[in-house]
Amino acid sequence: MAATALNYPFSGRDLARLSISSASTMSSGVSMISGANYSSSSASSSTSSPPQISISSAEDQTSENGAVTKIEDMGSEDMLKNAPPLPSPTEAGEPSKRGRGRPRKHPLPPFGAVQKVTKGRSKTGCITCRRRKKKCDETKPECNNCVKNAVVCEGYPEKTYWQSGRQRAEGECRSTWELWCQKNLLLTSLIARNSAPAAVSRFSDLPCLIDGIETRIDRVLLDHFVRNVSRILTLFNDNTNPFREMLLPLALQHRGLMHSLLCLSGSHLSNADPTYSLAQQHHFGKAMEYLLNDPVLTGQIAIAGDPTIATTLILCLNSICKGETEGEYRPHLDAARHMLSPTSSAEDCGNTFSNFLYEFFMYHDVINSVTSLDRRPILLMENYTLPAFIIQPEAGALLGVLDGLFGYLSKITLLRDQIRTRKANGEHPSVDYEVLSQAVAIDSEIREWVPAQVPESHRFIAAQLYRQSTWVYLYRTIMPSTPNPKIQRAVEEGLQYLRHLPENSGTQSILLMPLFILGCAAFDSNQRPEISRRFQGLHEYSGLGNIVTAHDVVKKIWELMDQGDEERSWDWEKIINEMGYDFLVT
Repeated sequence: MAATALNYPFSGRDLARLSISSASTMSSGVSMISGANYSSSSASSSTSSPPQISISSAEDQTSENGAVTKIEDMGSEDMLKNAPPLPSPTEAGEPSKRGRGRPRKHPLPPFGAVQKVTKGRSKTGCITCRRRKKKCDETKPECNNCVKNAVVCEGYPEKTYWQSGRQRAEGECRSTWELWCQKNLLLTSLIARNSAPAAVSRFSDLPCLIDGIETRIDRVLLDHFVRNVSRILTLFNDNTNPFREMLLPLALQHRGLMHSLLCLSGSHLSNADPTYSLAQQHHFGKAMEYLLNDPVLTGQIAIAGDPTIATTLILCLNSICKGETEGEYRPHLDAARHMLSPTSSAEDCGNTFSNFLYEFFMYHDVINSVTSLDRRPILLMENYTLPAFIIQPEAGALLGVLDGLFGYLSKITLLRDQIRTRKANGEHPSVDYEVLSQAVAIDSEIREWVPAQVPESHRFIAAQLYRQSTWVYLYRTIMPSTPNPKIQRAVEEGLQYLRHLPENSGTQSILLMPLFILGCAAFDSNQRPEISRRFQGLHEYSGLGNIVTAHDVVKKIWELMDQGDEERSWDWEKIINEMGYDFLVT
């Protein structure tokens, strides 16, 4: 019988399927499966080729009865599909017993297959913590995390309720309808009479409790004004603060004044967080809109104490807070000057609020002349008379106005104008006998001036600093702009007063003007680092933008001093004008 070759691989089960058609052939048997006939073709080739097995019969010819061994086709897929499966390792052992009782409806997952569920981030924290990516303790109305880190808590987002598409469409239609009805009141009344009860909304919009406080940002701005801004604008940072006790109650009744307060608060916040600039611009526009439509500014004369005057002064403070340097404060200060003119001051000083407004305006009006060439205080007007309440300087919210010290400051400004004119005309000497005699008289008045504050108090020390800086202002006016031991000692005494004032007290709100004058007289380079540190400390305390500008001007004057430019270092008003600045040092 001829040898038949079979290719590997195939299983032992497949070998069992080899059928022998002749019984005699089976009796003859298979001669051998020799090791010589087993050859691996992969010995000299790739290991991926399966080895070959050759199976040969002992007989070379067919059997006597002519029967031939039949080998079934191993490529048949049907035979492979019908092959019994191999027993799995788990079936080899004993069968597992089912637990007693009723089977679970929802079987427990196998042990070790439970995955850890990822928890989502909480979305109920305050807006400030979510923006800063901090953990919020969700305390209301403001979280303790914001209070602990000294940041403004913006509160929590308003709750929103899910609405279907139909409900949202009805809401949009209703909003459009309400806007249209506001423009046509007659048609609104007719439709309201004939409309069905089902068309009435379940929830009506409640009116604003306080005019001007309409959104969550408005509430944040109001809270920031009460807690922070009001305390950096005056000597008082307790319950007697006039911005909280007098100005805020008036703003509750006057929408324009409320918008100006929120505008000032927004400017102060936007210096550190520009996201509030949009709210600040909105309230500034609203405040200006009310001012332009106010009947007081359209021909009538306002009395001191009118909310319109307060609005103009707050907008002037807004320019200071933003650090504007192009004279944006001027129209507001000029409007207040017009409404506080002598013709309107006959009956304007009968209450505490009127006194506060007058003092606040006069403080900025006089100091404006220290940094400007064309702004002269109202005190120098020939027909101007001081109000009767000027005799109570100890109750002032600021320094220099009610105690009469700013009267000397205004006179010194006039002397500077005369000397500047003589220099421009080429007259020598620039300080003639007439100017010198006026300076001697002012010097005598400054020496006789006594602060009206309680001795050894912070306000008393601040008043002494104002007196010292006024004398330095007089010396820098009539003396050459050169180093001198006398001016060096005067500046050192002024710095000594500054060292006795705590950097967190209310007196920090009024120190920019005397610090600016001391800086303009600091010929000694050893005194300048301390002055620069005090400028930085004032900015950290109040955050007002004009402090940085004032420091830049002082550093420019120091450069001219070191260059020996006597002429230019004397006239700092002209330097400010050449730098393109027009600002207040208040």
